[in-house]
Amino acid sequence: MMNGIQALTQQRLLLQLEYNVEKEAFRRQTEETGIERKVKRGDAWWPLRLGRSYYNSMNQLAVEVFREGDDDIEHNFEFGRPVMFFSIGEQGTGRKGQEVRYLSFSATVSYVDGNRMVIILPDSGRLLDLQRASEPLGVQLSFDETSYRCMFDALDRAIRGKGRLGYLRDLFYSKQRAQAYTFEDMRFPYLNPTQEKAVNEVLRAKDVAIVHGPPGTGKTTTLVEAIRETLMREPQVLVCAQSNMAVDWISEKLVDRGINVLRLGNPTRVNDKMLSFTYERRFEAHPDYPQLWSLRKVIRELRAHRKRGDEKYHQKLESLKSRATELEIRINNELFSEARVIACTLVGSAHRLLDGMKFGTLFIDEAAQALEAACWIPMRRVSRVVLAGDHCQLPPTVKSIAALKAGLGKTLMEHIVETKPEVVTLLKMQYRMNEEIMRFSSDYFYGGLVEAAPEVKFRSILDLDTPIEWISPEIAESPENSNSPDYHEEFVGESFGRINKAEAELTMSTLQAYFERIGKQRILDERIDVGIISPYRAQVQHLRRLLMKSEFFKPFRRLITVNTVDGFQGQERDVIVISMVRSNDDGQIGFLRDLRRMNVAMTRARMKLIILGDRRTLTRHPFYRKLWEYKSQILFCVLLSFNYLCTLYI
Repeated sequence: MMNGIQALTQQRLLLQLEYNVEKEAFRRQTEETGIERKVKRGDAWWPLRLGRSYYNSMNQLAVEVFREGDDDIEHNFEFGRPVMFFSIGEQGTGRKGQEVRYLSFSATVSYVDGNRMVIILPDSGRLLDLQRASEPLGVQLSFDETSYRCMFDALDRAIRGKGRLGYLRDLFYSKQRAQAYTFEDMRFPYLNPTQEKAVNEVLRAKDVAIVHGPPGTGKTTTLVEAIRETLMREPQVLVCAQSNMAVDWISEKLVDRGINVLRLGNPTRVNDKMLSFTYERRFEAHPDYPQLWSLRKVIRELRAHRKRGDEKYHQKLESLKSRATELEIRINNELFSEARVIACTLVGSAHRLLDGMKFGTLFIDEAAQALEAACWIPMRRVSRVVLAGDHCQLPPTVKSIAALKAGLGKTLMEHIVETKPEVVTLLKMQYRMNEEIMRFSSDYFYGGLVEAAPEVKFRSILDLDTPIEWISPEIAESPENSNSPDYHEEFVGESFGRINKAEAELTMSTLQAYFERIGKQRILDERIDVGIISPYRAQVQHLRRLLMKSEFFKPFRRLITVNTVDGFQGQERDVIVISMVRSNDDGQIGFLRDLRRMNVAMTRARMKLIILGDRRTLTRHPFYRKLWEYKSQILFCVLLSFNYLCTLYI
């Protein structure tokens, strides 16, 4: 086993490799991919309409932009992501070969609400560049240098680290046991036994604890309780997650428990409840803010109207800046001293507002989706760390195949689970799925330890329904049927996305047949919701188009969501339909070999799971062969039950 310094040095080398690959991929995409394609992928908005510009409470110049293109396309813009503006001639569409002119500066997303986005500009001169543009403007995601810079810095600090940071580094990469306090278990009657055990283990931990939460087991509930109990012993804790959405979710649950949360960064869901605990909104609501805003306004006006020969200019400016800084420090001190929880993304924990701050405990939610380097960003501020997540679900995204094979995709949580199993508590009772949907995942990924709670064990929409169906198209594709469609996959688009149009049609017709069995009025009255998942983005976009064109599904569109596996992480639906796409003569299944993604897709379903995929292609892989056999066993059991009931009534 490598020691801590060697392990983190290797991590840094692999991260540099990933950085180089991602930067080169972004350069190629910018040069070769047409704007229309970027818009469809959700990486660009074009054309744009400029809205008002203003200075926000952080004294940053912000400009509103409005999307005037296809607003049905889901996008990838969110708080903190870097963007760059571009323009295209009136007759241009940004297709490959046509000139797209990029403006010579980058900006940052502040927040997005529907078709409106607020972007922070570097200075007032850049606003003039936008306003003077004679051609239609657009905005696209840019390469994220900031996140890499924060991760490199965090690894460097951890490699050089002394004191508590150095201790944690060496502990994680040694056979030394993590230290823990000893005391009697506390009772939490509103938690189940494994949730209660997890909270107690968090409270006992001196160094590290892990809450391993399989799908539907109440990981967030457990984590919120652990945070609440920790706050009985510590004045303040730091709560982080990889994504803004995960930070929003845990923050909202903490606020619901009456805990004072200060959220650094803007939420992904822009509503009054979410905004009410953001730093920016609290800053604006402080009684001293109007005075600070007035001082900043005077400073901007003084700079804009400076007169030549004004000898007192610098004296006036420094005096105003000193008063403004004093007020800002006072407001920040009050906001941070009142808050019991500081919540932000892992990269957001590098924010200047946290400079010099120390915390007893760091909680990292969705830790199994974060690169190890990102986890070290907030760890320099804390004495101990609690990791929560599930390394059997979505892994972190790594684009460099070489870095992935060398271990960059292995998370800190996964490493500690392997080397220090004594600090891990597995949550074993799930409250989401019908037992037969859950059982395959439990047996394959969690050693059969996860059980269904009694209240969800037999949940279903229809009596004697089969909880899991796998519909393979080979019957429709049989030689006897001359009109059968071609269910083989194909490539589309500039990025060679995979799509299976015949399978998409079969997906929609299968869902329609199931809806007809349930009945239109019942679906609407009970608001039975559906998730249609495909691992491939091109298939997702095609399925969305089919849904929008279908007259049958028109009354149900608000109840149906179509997205990738990543887009459904953390969500659940009554019915889940999965379009697998892959169908070829070679048995190639690509990244469907990443079984953790399939685990996520299957475990989103509460009552019904329908899989559409070519059995002949997929079952060459042992996982999918076992899944097919498991599905067949369930169908056999349902038929036996049906026959038995029939004999009772004859």
